Amino acid sequence: MDNKKDALLSLEAKWQEGIRDWEGNLPERMVNDQSEERFWQELLKKKNNAGEPDPYAVEVMKYVTSLLSDEDDLLEIGPGWGNYTFSLAEQVKKLTLVDSSSVILDFLKQLLHKRTITDVEFIHEKWEHINLSKDYDVIFGFNCFYRMFEIKKALLSIHKHSKRLAIIGMTTGPIQPHYLELHREYGYDVKFPRKDYIDLLNLLYNLGIYADCKVIPLTRKQEYSTYEECLEKNMSKILTRDIDVSLVEDVLSKYIVHENGRYIYQNEYNAAVISWRPDQFSI
Repeated sequence: MDNKKDALLSLEAKWQEGIRDWEGNLPERMVNDQSEERFWQELLKKKNNAGEPDPYAVEVMKYVTSLLSDEDDLLEIGPGWGNYTFSLAEQVKKLTLVDSSSVILDFLKQLLHKRTITDVEFIHEKWEHINLSKDYDVIFGFNCFYRMFEIKKALLSIHKHSKRLAIIGMTTGPIQPHYLELHREYGYDVKFPRKDYIDLLNLLYNLGIYADCKVIPLTRKQEYSTYEECLEKNMSKILTRDIDVSLVEDVLSKYIVHENGRYIYQNEYNAAVISWRPDQFSI
């Protein structure tokens, strides 16, 4: 038992280290709620296709849909701008949204009202602090864990309050290939992702939950209006101080296509959807 507790502590510590920045500090958005609100305010101002899911979310939702019933009372954690919210609202019997941002909840209320979707409840709270008065058939959360420092507590709360099914997930690597080449061939230090779906799976496993995992292949297409923007964005994960920019440009050129005045970078990555039936595991 002590070994299992030690493993859990180690896994949570690894997750918490991954949340910190490369100087060891917690991100401003995590320690300052107003900073998180400002982030969403600015992002939503730029959102010119409100209510339309990102292409990757459409692919994820195809699989998630197969797990749901039209009789489900579902709670979604951290809906953001609604990548899954509107599809979920149209599929399940009742929907509840939990988010730490009042800006997000107000934004979703307006869009749901425009679509005449009314059977939705809103809870303004951080998931780790939540005190639910009921359980739900399904609890769903995707790419919602970036501020969850107490990840074990968050996962246990999902397990506790899901009656039929728990579904969580995140987009995951591999990192863009030019970074891999710079690291492997030229020894550049790179900001590799420090949180991954495997961390969630391992935490669940050590809690005694043997979850299913579906990995969905995806393609990311990023477009830049200028070469300078493309270069700057695709150097941001390099930690090495003395960068040979011409070397970076040479490596990056293998992955960039110039079309119609725009610079396009397309690479493969994945989404991982983790699910389990809580009644099968006693914690």
